[in-house]
Amino acid sequence: MNDRGAVTSLMMATLALVALLCLAFADAANVLLARSRAQTAADAAALTAAVEQWPFLGGGSDPPTAARRMAEANGAELELCECPLRGSRADVEVSVPTRVRLLGAAPRRVTAVASASVDPGALFREPTGSGP
Repeated sequence: MNDRGAVTSLMMATLALVALLCLAFADAANVLLARSRAQTAADAAALTAAVEQWPFLGGGSDPPTAARRMAEANGAELELCECPLRGSRADVEVSVPTRVRLLGAAPRRVTAVASASVDPGALFREPTGSGP
């Protein structure tokens, strides 16, 4: 093999490695993006469920149904909702599918959890800030 053939082989190996790294970075970015979407959906679903736990605050829906609707509106699937009517807090878990799996190493779905609570008594207390 001459010098020109060795350089060509080295360049091909380098290009293959660069392509593999690009695919790995694309998979990692996809998972990070899906995790961000899942956390946003979980936060929104938990807040919605917490408000719906108290009928005089919410829109008349039961907390799990409201959480499911909010999760779906954010592209997620509600996996778990521990949000009893008039409860002290709402705990939810949602999952989001990953969109692109170039190397097959990325998970098919990512999950996120969130909790939220509403203090209905705060509506009836006077503010405790320092006034003018």
